[in-house]
Amino acid sequence: MKRCGLLGEKLGHSYSPAIHAQLGDYAYRLYECPREKLGAFLKTGDFDGLNVTIPYKKAVIPYCAELSPMAAAIGSVNTLLRRPDGTLYGDNTDAFGFESLLRHAGLDPKGKKCLVLGSGGASVTVQAVLRHLGAGSVTVISRSGEDNYHNLARHQDAELLVNATPVGMYPGNGLAAVDLTAFPACRGVADLIYNPARTALLLQAERLGIPCAGGLWMLVAQAQRAAELFTGTDIPESVIPRITASLRREMENLVLIGMPGSGKTTIAMALAERLGRPVLDVDAAVVERAGCSIPTVFEREGEGGFRRRETAAIADLGKRSGVVIATGGGSILRPENYDLLHQNGTLFWLQRDWRKLPTDGRPISQSRDLSELLRERTPAYTRFADHIIDNNGTVEETLRQILEVLP
Repeated sequence: MKRCGLLGEKLGHSYSPAIHAQLGDYAYRLYECPREKLGAFLKTGDFDGLNVTIPYKKAVIPYCAELSPMAAAIGSVNTLLRRPDGTLYGDNTDAFGFESLLRHAGLDPKGKKCLVLGSGGASVTVQAVLRHLGAGSVTVISRSGEDNYHNLARHQDAELLVNATPVGMYPGNGLAAVDLTAFPACRGVADLIYNPARTALLLQAERLGIPCAGGLWMLVAQAQRAAELFTGTDIPESVIPRITASLRREMENLVLIGMPGSGKTTIAMALAERLGRPVLDVDAAVVERAGCSIPTVFEREGEGGFRRRETAAIADLGKRSGVVIATGGGSILRPENYDLLHQNGTLFWLQRDWRKLPTDGRPISQSRDLSELLRERTPAYTRFADHIIDNNGTVEETLRQILEVLP
């Protein structure tokens, strides 16, 4: 069996092993290698093929006996093959992956003014692909170059924008390198980041109605091409959407919203058990951090203080991937909570007849007419919800509705 893997200096959680397990019959492991040992590892390491990640995409080039035309043109290698004579061949499958992402998302750079955010190795690959596909012009925005974040106004006519920086990547969720309202001519946005699924840049693009795409498709597409090199066989590109959808299902949070007492906690626990996922509760997180009950928080800090604590808890829990989240009934009252929950999540509004809603231990429910409260909150629930679920029946009936709409 061939020995393959991912080479980097420090490797945390990686989706690469899960992807490659679906691409071919070869072992795939993570190789963490300190800089001072890189040369020795490349010369004598026990591998047949490697993907290469930051910071070694340029550092491995001197150890390659030959480069593919694309790797040579870009000056960056993300795939290595150990040839029968022991020498290394370097290729760049990131270029294939990015081109595949653009095609899949319908983002055609031909004839367009393109802005690339960032000037690192990923940026060089992006630039090469954009030019190969006939971009009208390609401008790189960097922190200190001639075109930088202080003179973006000169590029307000940009039509396609690509983020090739780590800005907005987990755990730095919520950040964006630019404000898209500065580019009124923009008709497409691509972000190479895949965690979170929707960066702040992509969330803004969604709000503005700009076609956009994250980096998960690219991650899978470059792996498909690397697997072909590892195995010396053709692998149909049809595996890319299948594996991407599989990963997205695994990574996506399932978020339950709805009136207080609508059954969010009960359904969250049942859903988590059915899918083998962790369950997280926003109210429980608020209680843990406050060190007291929710009624006590209301008594001490008022509703405003509670909502601030609630948003802080949502900001933390919303960064997670592959979990079930039960929110508080009023989590939809602060618009900023939508992005925090939607960045990695699909939102389900659990609807229950207001006459069936309990009020014990719920300060807002005890102080308001529930039918009036529901009327007030319905527009916000509607804005937040991806799917509306009837939770007036059994737990099993509710689970069936949710599972039916999962991708």
